[in-house]
Amino acid sequence: MVCCGTASSRALSCFHPAALSETLGSCGTQSEQEEDDERRGLADIRNTVGNIPMEWYKDYPHIGYDLEGKKIFKPIRNKDELDEFLDKMENPDYWRTVQNKMTGEDIRLSDEQVDLPAIDFFSSEVMIHPVTNRPRDKRSFIPSLIEKEKARSPCSLPIFTVNHETVTASVSHHQVGKLVHAIKMGWIKPRRPKETTPQYYDLWAKEDPNSIVGRHSMHVPAPKMRLPGHEESYNPPPEYLLSEEERLAWAQQDPEDRKLSYLPQKFPYLRAVPAYSRFIHERFERCLDLYLCPRQRKMRVNVNPEDLIPKLPKPKDLQPFPTTQSLVYRGHSSLVRTISVSPSGQWLVSGSDDCTVRFWEVCTARCLKTVEVGGAVKCVAWNPNPSICLVAISYDDKVLLMNPSLGDRLISSATDQLISSYEEPEEEREQPVQWSVSEGEEHERGHRLVLNHPKVVKQVTWHGKGDYMACVMPDNSSTLQVLIHQVSKRRTQNPFRKSKGLVQCVSFHPVRPYFFVATQRYVRVYNLIKQELTKKLMANCKWISSMAVHPAGDNVICGSYDSRLAWFDLDLSTKPYKVLRHHKKALRSVAYHRHYPLFASGSDDGNVIVCHGMVYNDLLQNPLIVPVKVLKGHSITHDLGVLDVSFHPTQPWVFSSGADATVRLFT
Repeated sequence: MVCCGTASSRALSCFHPAALSETLGSCGTQSEQEEDDERRGLADIRNTVGNIPMEWYKDYPHIGYDLEGKKIFKPIRNKDELDEFLDKMENPDYWRTVQNKMTGEDIRLSDEQVDLPAIDFFSSEVMIHPVTNRPRDKRSFIPSLIEKEKARSPCSLPIFTVNHETVTASVSHHQVGKLVHAIKMGWIKPRRPKETTPQYYDLWAKEDPNSIVGRHSMHVPAPKMRLPGHEESYNPPPEYLLSEEERLAWAQQDPEDRKLSYLPQKFPYLRAVPAYSRFIHERFERCLDLYLCPRQRKMRVNVNPEDLIPKLPKPKDLQPFPTTQSLVYRGHSSLVRTISVSPSGQWLVSGSDDCTVRFWEVCTARCLKTVEVGGAVKCVAWNPNPSICLVAISYDDKVLLMNPSLGDRLISSATDQLISSYEEPEEEREQPVQWSVSEGEEHERGHRLVLNHPKVVKQVTWHGKGDYMACVMPDNSSTLQVLIHQVSKRRTQNPFRKSKGLVQCVSFHPVRPYFFVATQRYVRVYNLIKQELTKKLMANCKWISSMAVHPAGDNVICGSYDSRLAWFDLDLSTKPYKVLRHHKKALRSVAYHRHYPLFASGSDDGNVIVCHGMVYNDLLQNPLIVPVKVLKGHSITHDLGVLDVSFHPTQPWVFSSGADATVRLFT
């Protein structure tokens, strides 16, 4: 489009009258307007409101204010669209009449105002390629790839676009039949209109998996309210109604301390119940709690509880093990602290606080011999070598080696000859223990050797070959806590220059030259040949009370005063392989069976728990630990229960001694 020429009529044809009103509304000089006003006899109605948009006064009858602050009203215009059309047809000056937006009246433009030059927005040169008539794009009449696929499909019309208009090609009757069949089968479906209505979600919707909110993974359900009780009924039972004293006490309490936030009331029927005055307040507090209180999302894992319990064999499949109490050995007058069984399994020795040591026949529970000593017996230990008949008895600061003369007389006489054949060395060494040989009446009673120690001896234990014996003298103030004696040479040595902690018990390794020392929290394993520390086991207990080594030597169990039993696998770790908390009170003694895969523990709760502990030859297979039986029978006396347990060397039987002054056999 090209606009050429400067004629007034053609120039004004390029402008709208409304545009001219803005351009020429104030083109007339002030003197001409004043003369025009004086000629009309009208007051000065020029708008003095300033250069502001006149749209602001579109809905008001005035268009501004004069100098005196009075409103300047718009001129009355009664023209409608029909009058505007007639005026355009009949009025010859219509083309030069514009409306002044500042005053709202019509102004007839003069010849000077009409002759103003027009702004030429377009160039006067005619171009080869017009701006608005450029050729169409190639893509406007070539079908796209999607339209080609539609054209190939038997169930769709070949549609393509020309000049941005959709054109449908002619379709045969066969194709129309295919389309009708596809519509009937539901293969072609009309497009659903888009929903413009806003969607609202319930924030506290139920956890329905099909609901929209339920599909959100981080949705936190609102806490459920407590269901109403009997006290909220309009006719509650009489025990829920408060008396006058209870009402006064309820009124004096703070609202936070009250168990009920309201007073239960009784009405004869439901129609007599008034409106609840705190309903809106409680609803508002409920909404505040839901909105303001943060809630923690707990990730729950749906696991079958039975899958968490390890699959253990049934106790019936793990027999034999002791199940019933067979014999009770009575005779002591005070608590029986310690027991020991002979290597043949025919005799039993027990030591008590009544200062006596009793020898029993296992099968008949008959006391064969009673030996009185000079103090409460702390520990008794039968020599594990079957060719030697010796029993070590510790009381006060002495250890007595005694020949009970039970069983085979040849073994008993051979033991006496072994002790009497000792020859004193030429050079006497200073020893921490004084050895003395019993004579006279004491020799007739079975006393053979007495070892006088500097402190009270708590425990005595034998080496597997029966020649070495270890004694424990717990004392924090001294380094002399463990001594090892050699009976054949009557020699004593202190294996530790410096003791680490309070020693509780010691034990020899059944096969290798290892020595186990248990303090309050640790078990140290020493190599006696290399004279060095091999391992340090952490029991994770507050106070170790007892210890036992497996006959194979690769596993150790420890009992503690905080009701725990720790099983150590020496090849696995220095921490417990398994910790058992079957007892309710302190453990006093633990023991392994020599041949059967059994171990037992005695506690102050009066029970002996027997467990199946199978150790496999395959080093890659962990031990199998299964509790099989709880043996009851001892009565608790002075808060003490079972003080010592010991297994029969050949049979699956267990002996236990308790604070009730009895020894019991479970078979």
